[in-house]
Amino acid sequence: MLIGVAGLAGGLAVGGVVMVYALALALQSTADSEARQSAEGVAAMVEANQMPQPLPVIGEVRVQVVDDRHRVLAASIDADRLVPVLYPEEMPRARAGESLFIPGDRLGIRGPVRVVAEPAGSDTVLVAKSMADLTQSVRLLRNILLIAFPVLLVALAAVAWRVIGLTLRPVEALRTGAEEITGGARPGQLPLPDSHDEIHRLAVTLNGMLDRLEAARARQRAFVADAAHELRSPLTNMRTQLEVAQRLGDRTDWPAVADDLLLDTQRLSRLVDDLLLLARADDAGARALRTVPVELGELVTALAERYASPPVTVAVPDDPLWTSGEPEALARVVGNLVDNAVRHTRSTVRVEVGGDGPYHLVTVSDDGPGIPVADRQRVFDRFTRLDDARARDGGGAGLGLAIVRELVRRHGGSVRLADATSGPGLRAEVRLPAASCPENSF
Repeated sequence: MLIGVAGLAGGLAVGGVVMVYALALALQSTADSEARQSAEGVAAMVEANQMPQPLPVIGEVRVQVVDDRHRVLAASIDADRLVPVLYPEEMPRARAGESLFIPGDRLGIRGPVRVVAEPAGSDTVLVAKSMADLTQSVRLLRNILLIAFPVLLVALAAVAWRVIGLTLRPVEALRTGAEEITGGARPGQLPLPDSHDEIHRLAVTLNGMLDRLEAARARQRAFVADAAHELRSPLTNMRTQLEVAQRLGDRTDWPAVADDLLLDTQRLSRLVDDLLLLARADDAGARALRTVPVELGELVTALAERYASPPVTVAVPDDPLWTSGEPEALARVVGNLVDNAVRHTRSTVRVEVGGDGPYHLVTVSDDGPGIPVADRQRVFDRFTRLDDARARDGGGAGLGLAIVRELVRRHGGSVRLADATSGPGLRAEVRLPAASCPENSF
């Protein structure tokens, strides 16, 4: 604020100085022009040998005609007829066209006098004009500015202080609100100003950002809490088995304990891998996709060989269907869907690959109990189990479908759950962007 007022004062001061200086130059130029016109008129009469006595003049000027011996040949009615207004050493400068200032006491008048000269053969016409009135005008303007400048500056400073204060009041409210949010004294919302201007739009944008940050923090807290809960179960099992084995001493069946601990360790390793994958998926810039051409029929066929047939059967077209992505990630997508289907099917799991316009379609169908329509979106959330009573060892950690959704999204595709096409069961559909056939595939 103080810097703004100082800048305003400096600008007004410079403007006032420029105004006074410009007025002085304009008045001086006008006086020179009038004196020069009078000198030219008298010089024309001298050259025509028509020099009357006294010399006629126009305006408030005094005129003399001086010869080369510095003698006054003629003068206007109020000019000195004996002594020229310029000294001999000043005459060459005046004849060269320079306008000179001389003191008014040479002519017996008050204030400075402006003198111009006009050659007329060997003679010189001198025209003197008093600058007292013009100087007084400049002085009057300067005094007015000196008096008005402080008053104007104070008025402008008061107006600027008021206007800037009103303008910055919403900003101060935003600052106070941000400080309260940081201190945890109130919910994470900034106050919205009444005016619908840039400050209001800024507050709306900041509130939206705060909402997103709060949602991200809530997801992070829930993720950490759920991850800790899931990790606690295998760790508790391992600790219990070791404590029991320690108490039993020599009666402990150590091979059985080792097998149980290996199972818990494998489950713990899978859970950590899943958590790490989801954590990377949350950070979109953590790792870019290293895409290569992937033939979906070949990928699905190779994956199905890990399962018994039945229950898992595969149907792929004769023509190759290419997409672009990470083979390991796409295999993880299909594998998770097949694992879920095998876990819940009664008899058959069928994996199919087909074309769907600009997308390729991979479907995994089972004849199990299915999932209610109301829960088909919720099951893609992390740590979601529809059957809370079933064993964690049998049902997993509830991360499989969440991983499927994240990996498919990163590949530019979509996934959804639907009813099986024939009979009871569930059908998982994954759509992936189609890619052109690579040249080296033939």
